[in-house]
Amino acid sequence: MKKNHEKVYEILFMLAACTSVICVALICLFLFSSGIPAIVKIGAKEFLSGTEWKPGDTPPSFGVLPMILGSIIVTAGAIIIGAPVGVFTAVFLAKFCPGRVLKLLKPAIDLLAGIPSVVYGFFGIVALVPLVRNIFGGNGYSMLTASILLGIMTLPTIISVSTEAINAVPESFYEGSLALGASHERSVFFTVLPAAKSGITASIILGTGRAIGETMAVIMVSGNQARMPAGLLKGIRTLTANIVIEMGYAAELHREALFASGVVLFVFILLINILFLLLKRGNKQW
Repeated sequence: MKKNHEKVYEILFMLAACTSVICVALICLFLFSSGIPAIVKIGAKEFLSGTEWKPGDTPPSFGVLPMILGSIIVTAGAIIIGAPVGVFTAVFLAKFCPGRVLKLLKPAIDLLAGIPSVVYGFFGIVALVPLVRNIFGGNGYSMLTASILLGIMTLPTIISVSTEAINAVPESFYEGSLALGASHERSVFFTVLPAAKSGITASIILGTGRAIGETMAVIMVSGNQARMPAGLLKGIRTLTANIVIEMGYAAELHREALFASGVVLFVFILLINILFLLLKRGNKQW
């Protein structure tokens, strides 16, 4: 009877896994079958390196280079802002935080991961946009504001994964460093932290994937201007924002071009996930 139950559970788990794989495969098939023909019609060079997105013109222009650069710049800014804060917070939680404080901070950080992106967007409009406007000038709806907001949104991922990576380092590393005469701080930053490098890097890559795929919060604070980047205090439009803003009224080639934008975004996220898997495999070998 026990063997029969185990066989049933094995079949159920296998079906669940196959269903997930099939769903991903169908999404990929639908996305590429809808987007690749548009790239062929427009021309790969014109589509990927074109600097103008004007679907209403005659003839229309479908160049996604401004959105590609906008996505890369905003994501890079988010990681520059979020990665140091996230890693140092993880070090504090893992090696310096008192137990009572940890019991309060850990649930609060986990709660940040569950806040809807639209709430982050409202926070950006109410707090970050006026702050950037008053300190740096401009109207506040800019790449800088979007980068700051995305940096905040990446913190739960970076902090959680980095903390687990630091805690996974064998305690003998830390104790050996202390035995050689190093202080607590030096042992943490020069022995434990380098040993957790692979896990910390993986956390930053996962945060990058979160940032580049974010839509609603970016729409609310980035200015949504489909043009080449002209400065951190100027508005920009990302690939995700471009799809969401225009999909509701797009038709024919315009609609197909938006699917093609989704293909470009999918490739970016796929590369990020491949990099994460390679780092994870290298960490296991280590």
